[in-house]
Amino acid sequence: MDTTFRRIAPGDVHRWGGAALIVARRTDLLAAPPLSVAERRVVGALPAWRQAEWLAGRLLAKRLVGQVVSAPAPQVEVLPRADGSPCVLVGGSPVPGLHLSISHTTRHVAAALAPEPVGVDLCETGSAATVRRVADHAFSPSELSLIGTRRPEALAGAWALKEAAVKADRSSVFGAAPRGIEILALGPPLLAGRRRAMVWRAGDALLALVLARP
Repeated sequence: MDTTFRRIAPGDVHRWGGAALIVARRTDLLAAPPLSVAERRVVGALPAWRQAEWLAGRLLAKRLVGQVVSAPAPQVEVLPRADGSPCVLVGGSPVPGLHLSISHTTRHVAAALAPEPVGVDLCETGSAATVRRVADHAFSPSELSLIGTRRPEALAGAWALKEAAVKADRSSVFGAAPRGIEILALGPPLLAGRRRAMVWRAGDALLALVLARP
């Protein structure tokens, strides 16, 4: 099975399956995003170590939303729903039919927009050992046989796929949901159910995008 993932260029808006996707190095996101009163309230309630990554994710998401819907940056808000998933507002009102997902690692951040439920996730190849330790929780024996446990890139890509899929379902990777989303193939990725997926290499991380049809 070929698990050589295509590389994706940072900083550019990419289109796949009707979704708009952007990934960037966190060191390239130097400017703080213009925050609304509500967004400042959210970030102010976060612990200090979470604030920088939250701001990086919102900066990239606001940039992507602004390009996709042609809205001035000050009018774009990204606020959490009750379940923690991000919601897009323009001019104070939610944008109907627009779904957003955000992910970040220590080095990269990604955001995706789509007219259907979407999930995006980054997993660094250096996290493969951690994925291996919790593999029995997220993957079935048949999936582990398919993925293999000695290939860091395949493990990181598979974990990113599971994370992106549960985000698209607005669920959690820590519950029973990951076992309900079966990986049928990794290169190119194929998931069970009404889901479409793709995985790219972004620097030292794997980037997964999952679209889940309602």
